[in-house]
Amino acid sequence: MAHRRLAALILATCITSLGLPASTQAADSPFEQLKGDWTGGGTVVPGKGGPKKVNCNVTYKLAGSTLSQNMSCTGDDYEIEAKLKLTDKAGKVKGTWTEAIYDASGAVTGTAKQNLIHAIIRGDKFSGRMSINVSDGGHSINIVQLNENTGTYRLVTSLRLHR
Repeated sequence: MAHRRLAALILATCITSLGLPASTQAADSPFEQLKGDWTGGGTVVPGKGGPKKVNCNVTYKLAGSTLSQNMSCTGDDYEIEAKLKLTDKAGKVKGTWTEAIYDASGAVTGTAKQNLIHAIIRGDKFSGRMSINVSDGGHSINIVQLNENTGTYRLVTSLRLHR
């Protein structure tokens, strides 16, 4: 269960980082708005028990059409160190993510338009969907985890980040 909680937060990290250069996406994409340093937090919901609070620091760097993200989150009984690298082609995003502490990794594919990013995350220890909604006050990240046995989803991560 700890691996799934961590993977969910890692996915949130990946989602948070779906930002890419304005030269490719301009005003129709939230990518340019994401570059830089962010702080904030929210909740991670493990498979058993109630929501757990987390605090996060995230840095996004843009180089051409590639976004690199470093995310560090801590809670009462765990921490996460995630990295993400994404590329953008005409509003389609794809890339990879890794999480060092829980040794998890996977792929991210999705779309970005205006202030909303939708993505599917698949990995060796986690599969699900995520959305990022960028606003003037920051951005929110929500991740749902896929139950491979039933085909249903459940909310596992909800974060709010600001500058």
